[in-house]
Amino acid sequence: MTDDGVATAEDARTGEDASDDDTTAGRTYGGLVTAFPYALRESDSRLFKLYATAAGLLAALLAFYFAAAVTVAVSNTLGAAGGTFTFVRSFYVFVAFGIVAPVVGPVLFVAREHRRGRGDARYDRRMAALGFVYMLALYVGAVISMPPEFTLDGETVTRPAPSGLLAPVVSVLYAMPPLSSVLPPAAVGVVMYVLDRRHKTAGATADA
Repeated sequence: MTDDGVATAEDARTGEDASDDDTTAGRTYGGLVTAFPYALRESDSRLFKLYATAAGLLAALLAFYFAAAVTVAVSNTLGAAGGTFTFVRSFYVFVAFGIVAPVVGPVLFVAREHRRGRGDARYDRRMAALGFVYMLALYVGAVISMPPEFTLDGETVTRPAPSGLLAPVVSVLYAMPPLSSVLPPAAVGVVMYVLDRRHKTAGATADA
């Protein structure tokens, strides 16, 4: 702008650039929570939109469950040694991160790829499909880890007997060692990581 108050072409360009920056900032995201609406808005895959909605609900439910579990664990270890509470809390945080991270992982991956201009519907669909498979793997892991008898509200409960069309599959899962319950979710998590790495490598090659 000149001394007499007349706007110049440079001022106009500066204003346009600022407007573009504000628009771009409104389209991006700044964390886990804002990544969900950003990914939903940017993706053209209906399957991914469905998964992002389900993943948000499941992640919130798991977060509430683990928070409640930590609260109960703290109340049960109040009279224990000083290091017991720290260990219990760290253990629950570790387990919660290991379970919840692959649930929200596909959403974060998709949001990141769209922000970097590498997003596409095919990648979104694959990530969503793996996300649903991971949810199924969590259920399979829960079945494997279920003991024959456990205590619930002070009463001894026996795990359900296999029945229906899936009875042979459930019987096999019951027979597996409890520690193997981590294998199905872990395997799906590894496949997610590999798919993301391949997509990033392909994008870097195309850019080059």
